[in-house]
Amino acid sequence: MTPLSRHVRPTPAVEYGGGDVLSASWMEFLALAAQTPALALVSLLVLAVLLVNGWTDAPNAIAAAVGAGALPFRRAAWLAAACNLAGSCWAAICLPAVARTVWEAAAPGPDRWAWAGLCAALSATAAWGALAWRFGIPTSESHALLAALAGAALARPGGWQSLDPGPWLRVGFGLGLSLALGGGLGWLFGKKLGSMGLSRPVCRRGQVLGAAGMAFLHGAQDGQKFLALFLAGCALAQGNGEPFAVPGWLPAVCGGTLALGTLMGGRRIVERIGEELVPLSPAAGLAADLGGGGALLLCTLLGLPVSTTHAKTSAILGAGAALGGRVDHACAREIALTWLFTFPACGGLGYLLTRVLG
Repeated sequence: MTPLSRHVRPTPAVEYGGGDVLSASWMEFLALAAQTPALALVSLLVLAVLLVNGWTDAPNAIAAAVGAGALPFRRAAWLAAACNLAGSCWAAICLPAVARTVWEAAAPGPDRWAWAGLCAALSATAAWGALAWRFGIPTSESHALLAALAGAALARPGGWQSLDPGPWLRVGFGLGLSLALGGGLGWLFGKKLGSMGLSRPVCRRGQVLGAAGMAFLHGAQDGQKFLALFLAGCALAQGNGEPFAVPGWLPAVCGGTLALGTLMGGRRIVERIGEELVPLSPAAGLAADLGGGGALLLCTLLGLPVSTTHAKTSAILGAGAALGGRVDHACAREIALTWLFTFPACGGLGYLLTRVLG
């Protein structure tokens, strides 16, 4: 197999671990994918999961702004699409720690089990996200993906030895931290804004900025995760599983696909989170945006892969509780059960598909 040429100038490059650093133009990548059908399949699956993520996870960033009446859905979706794209590109260049964690969790190796595991994990994630979207339930594609990657690793001949505990400890810590921070900051900001007595127009203008910030940080988180899987596929296609630099076009492809998914089908999730879970006043909506954004920002700076769904939903619950909103417990229970079942369902599906494909 002909390796990618080494004379292309990188734009800008981010190294993932050690090893020889390579870069690829768009045309070189297409040539490599044409020579390696498995890479073409992995690339299509990554794009499919990004699209589903735009349906189910990205809309949480704008749920509070739409639910509180600060923005109509269509304008909010366009805002989220633009900010998702910008966040994905910014994080890949300036703050790639989340992508490194996902790279380590994927643990690409030069064998057929690595290809089988990548394809199985991505297929499981896309199927779970599409099913949840069908019923209007917000899910985390991030944790669905990580659970499926864990199941795929267990299906390999090494079993538990294939799981490096380092990235998985960061995943678990990030999950707990994002939920606690989102709920706690949402409650604190709700109490503070409630005592300030801001007018509704001021709160709604603040929500527009808050929704933009949430969408930007969602792109920074999730764009990196799936970019890392693109890199894993390309490294496998090189035949040695070594990491390499990020070509400048790749973050734009990931962010653009994520943005397209948000525009295509996020309304169901927005209505469920922003309107049904707990009624939101403009002040509560702004508090939720600030709380969820603060949680995402801190976790991204720490390099922890977390979910916008978890951070924003917990922030909405915290802000609603602080300002006297009545939680729809049936809706909250359904969401919590879906989150709970994400790990065993996606892990089991990733395991089974890897055994079949391997």
